[in-house]
Amino acid sequence: MKTTLSILLAAAFSLSSMPAHAVKWDLSTMSCKQFLESGEDNIQVVLTWMDGWYKGDEDNAIIDTDVFIENAKKFGAYCGKNPTASIVTAADEVLGK
Repeated sequence: MKTTLSILLAAAFSLSSMPAHAVKWDLSTMSCKQFLESGEDNIQVVLTWMDGWYKGDEDNAIIDTDVFIENAKKFGAYCGKNPTASIVTAADEVLGK
C-alpha cells in the first residue's frame, strides 16, 4: 500500500517527458493491477486524463494540485485493495459524482 501511494505521488509530481513511442490504451479494459504496474509515466498520463474527464466542463483549464494529489492517493488505495477491478470502476468510485 505504501509503495502504491509512493508511486502515485511520484507520478503526480513528475514532470518527466513522455515516452518516444506511440501507445494506445483501452482504459475500459485496463485493470487496477495493470495500471499500478504500467510504470510511472503511464500512471501520470492516466491520472491526468481521468482528472480532466471527470471534471467535464465545470473547471475549464484549472488543475488544483492539492485535489489532484488527494484523488491520486484515493485512486491508488482503491486499486491496491481491488487489483482485479477495472480502472473505470475505480475512477467512478473515487472521482465519480
